[in-house]
Formats: sequence, structure tokens, C-alpha cells
Amino acid sequence: MLGPSGPGTELTLEQDGGALVRRSVLPGGIRVLTESMPGQRSVSMGAWIAVGSRDEHDGHHGSTHFLEHLLFKGTARRDAMEIATAFDAVGGEANASTGKEYTCYYARVLDADLPMAVDVITDMVTSATLDAGEFETERGVILEELAMNDDDPSDVAHEQFAAAVFGAHPLGRPIGGTPGSIRSVPRDAVWEHYRRTYAPPELVVTAAGSVDHEALCAQIADGVAGPWTLDDAAAPVSRRVAGGTVAGLPDAGTAITVRRSTEQANVVLGAPGLVATDPRRFTMSVLNAVLGGGMSSRLFQEVRERRGLAYSVYSFATGYAEAGAFGVYAGCAPSKVADVTRILGEQWEQLAADGITAEELERGVGQLSGSLVLGLEDSGSRMSRLGRSEIVFGELVSVDETLERLRAVTADDVRELAAELAAGPRSLVVVGPFDHDIAGEALAR
Repeated sequence: MLGPSGPGTELTLEQDGGALVRRSVLPGGIRVLTESMPGQRSVSMGAWIAVGSRDEHDGHHGSTHFLEHLLFKGTARRDAMEIATAFDAVGGEANASTGKEYTCYYARVLDADLPMAVDVITDMVTSATLDAGEFETERGVILEELAMNDDDPSDVAHEQFAAAVFGAHPLGRPIGGTPGSIRSVPRDAVWEHYRRTYAPPELVVTAAGSVDHEALCAQIADGVAGPWTLDDAAAPVSRRVAGGTVAGLPDAGTAITVRRSTEQANVVLGAPGLVATDPRRFTMSVLNAVLGGGMSSRLFQEVRERRGLAYSVYSFATGYAEAGAFGVYAGCAPSKVADVTRILGEQWEQLAADGITAEELERGVGQLSGSLVLGLEDSGSRMSRLGRSEIVFGELVSVDETLERLRAVTADDVRELAAELAAGPRSLVVVGPFDHDIAGEALAR
């Protein structure tokens, strides 16, 4: 198990293929996790802050994503060009991503260049200046990014679906904020968000590939010691856990129609799902694979292959600390929205009522097992797995144990979970060229 513990705590776990995972807690509560992969000449590293868009205060909405941009714009030691050229000069890659529950700044470089990557990224995380001029420039960049996303009807559909399922809960807010919140947020608010949330107990550093654990710990300690004051007794921030009544989550479904001048309608039908740590998440993975996870899935075969109603059709699941969502998506002709919505619902309900066949179960488990093993041949995937294990799950499950948990899923498990999901409050989002509430009409049928 992985979890909060005091400075000096050490944990070593042997993994598949000779890989070795080590975890240390440094002064200040900083956690460092590495996975040494024999035969690698490169390393992927990430600096994770256990803070996401859901943690923003009123007046700060969009600040977390704003910071993701601004940390690349300069520190007291480097300007934006120096940050960019540091990685370009060695053929490396650097980027960042913002989620609802965490933010990650990551890089992939040759093993010899890892000290440089650590130095640059820890400098960004601890010592960003948030220059006023750069702030205003980046405000414009982010507004263009939001405009680009708003031009993608699929993105709009999924964002509106999150708002429908999570309602007034902070998970229902868009990660990047809205054009209104980005235009109005002052630099002082983003600066306050940065100083409040970017702190040693929130920091998790992960690395996978050709990496020496002790050397990385020393580099991290050196990199943060100047900008940050480290409390030798500080423990890592506690992991988010589910429990109790969750305020803001709706208890009824919602129908949302968004007008866009598109040639195609984008349809998302779904309901509340599982929290991230639910033991049934492996069952959810199998359910998802069978219903809409590939070309042999029920949705693909029924909606695309047999009826020719859509090019893109799939199911999906997302999980957070105290809430989750499950849904099905299809892009179709505007005139076919009612038919497609009905078929999506029927396939979901049929799976809930009748379950899956032994062949579907075997195929779903095989699909997930193969994609898992193939994906973990990449050091970036292993680096991300370490971060999510520490921040989200509180445990690191080996590949072999993960495969065992997938193989333990039964057809009855899948049917029972599908029935539970189907009984939840159902929401429907339709984005397309409509002047009337087509989502409300389709959901009522």
C-alpha cells in the first residue's frame, strides 16, 4: 500500500520484468517514487501537485489550468525561452496537464539529462514569477484554447455531460474555466492560488526508466531547498477519500441541448458511475470493453456495423474521489438523434438485464490485459501509473496482480454493475444544429 507517511519513510516493491519501484518521503512531506526499468536509456519524470480544478476558490476558477501555462513562462532563474531550449537542446520533451484532482509537469529525456530536467521542472514548480506582462499574454492564449475547444462539438458534449452528472459540485466545472472567468481573474488571485497550493506536502515526483532513486531524491531535495522552507516533521497531504454525503451532486437526470451549426449531432447519454477507488473498477473496465471499448463491442457492432448510423461510437467511465460518471457517445446525423439515443439506451439496458456471454467476457479481459501490458512498455505510462497510484488510489498494483483482478471478474459481476448504473439518474446531452430541446424530447421517450 502507498499512503501518507512521515519523512524518511522508505518502501521498495519488486515489479514485473525485473523493474524495481522505490518510494521515499523527503523533508517537507515531498514524495519521490521511481521505477527502474532494465535496458532503458531514457527516463520519464513528472512533478505532480495533488491539486486540480476542483480545489479552486470562488473567483479563482480556471486558475489551476492558468498556472499550467504560466509555469513555463519564467522563473527567477530562467525566462520562457531558456525553459524551452533546455529540453530542445537535448532532444527531450516537456509538457504539462491539468486535471480535476491533480496537475502534472512532465518530461522525457536521456538518462544523462535527467538532472537538467529535474532542475528545470523543480525551478518551475517552486519559483515561477507569474510576470504581469506574461500573465496578460497567456490570458489571450488560454482564451484561444477555450475557443478552440468550444469549436469542437465532441468536447462541448463531454463538458456539458460532466456538468449534468456532477451538477453544482466542483467536479462539474470545466477544467480550463470559462471565457468569462479567464477574462476576469486577476493575477493576484492566480498568485494566491499558486502560493496556497504549490507546497511541499502536495508534491509528488515520479520517474520511470533508467533512473537512480537515491540520486533523484538528492536532486529533488537540492532543487526545492532554496525556494521552499522544509519542515522536517511535515507529512504528505492526506489522500482524498470518499465518504459521507457529497454536497452538490444532483439526484435527478438532466437533458441539455447545445446549438451548434454542425453537420453532425454529438450525443452523450450516461449516469453517475463509480468512485476512483471502488474495487469494482476492474469490473467497470470489462463492462466498458464489452459495451463500447473496441470494434467488436456491442455499440460498435450495432450502431456502426449493422445500422450505419455513426462513425464514432463508444462508452467511457471516469472516477474521482467521491463521484464518478459512466456514459455512451455517438456522433450521428441530426435527423437520427432520437433513433441513436434509443439504441444506445437499449444496448445499455440489455447488458444490464441479460449480462454478457462467456465469449464476451474472455474477449474483454483479453483486450484489457493486452493493452495494459503493451502500454506499460512505455516509460511515460509507468511514470503516470506511479503518480496516480500515489495520489488517487493509495496503492501500487503490479501488472501481474492487475491481470489477476481482471481475470477474477465474472459475467455476473458485469451484469450487476450494469444494472446499478442503468438504475441511476440518466442524463442526455445533444450538441448540434437544433432550435428546440431535442435532448429533453429524446430522454423523455
